[in-house]
Amino acid sequence: MQIKRIHHVAYRCKDAKQTVEWYVKYLNMDFVLAIAEDQVPSTGAPDPYMHVFLDAGMGNILAFFELPNQAPMGRDENTPAWVQHLALEVGSMEDLLATKTRLEADGIDVIGPTNHTIFKSIYFFDPNGHRLELAVNTGTPDMLQRLDAVKWDMLEEWSRTRKAPKHAAWMHAPDPG
Repeated sequence: MQIKRIHHVAYRCKDAKQTVEWYVKYLNMDFVLAIAEDQVPSTGAPDPYMHVFLDAGMGNILAFFELPNQAPMGRDENTPAWVQHLALEVGSMEDLLATKTRLEADGIDVIGPTNHTIFKSIYFFDPNGHRLELAVNTGTPDMLQRLDAVKWDMLEEWSRTRKAPKHAAWMHAPDPG
């Protein structure tokens, strides 16, 4: 079997309508589907929900569940807030900076652009507290080939030592030019 693509990724939201409107306004996503049930189809449990689906580009679907009968949303307090996030690719640096300007104009805090050598990105939170990253690729074919050549060695070294391998330290070296 070969996975074709991600069918959808689902997160919880506080308010389905607010969430859809936010993603349409700030990330230009299309609202493609809503499903509402009084019972969970897979378990039969009585738990009403609204399940909304947004097009994140090229058929990638981002979905949310509003669960009014469940305890309020929380997050994994043992994981730093910067770790769990959804990264979305944009087409250009101009798109990235225009989105940053639009978010900040409405009082949304934005970190970045951050230079990751092979991409640049900004970070912010949606109204549900989910961390989002918008990224524009900046890596050259040579950079990507160099990273591809060392990925297994890096993983093996990390597995043995739990210390950051230095195979790709060039990514964080100061730019000589």
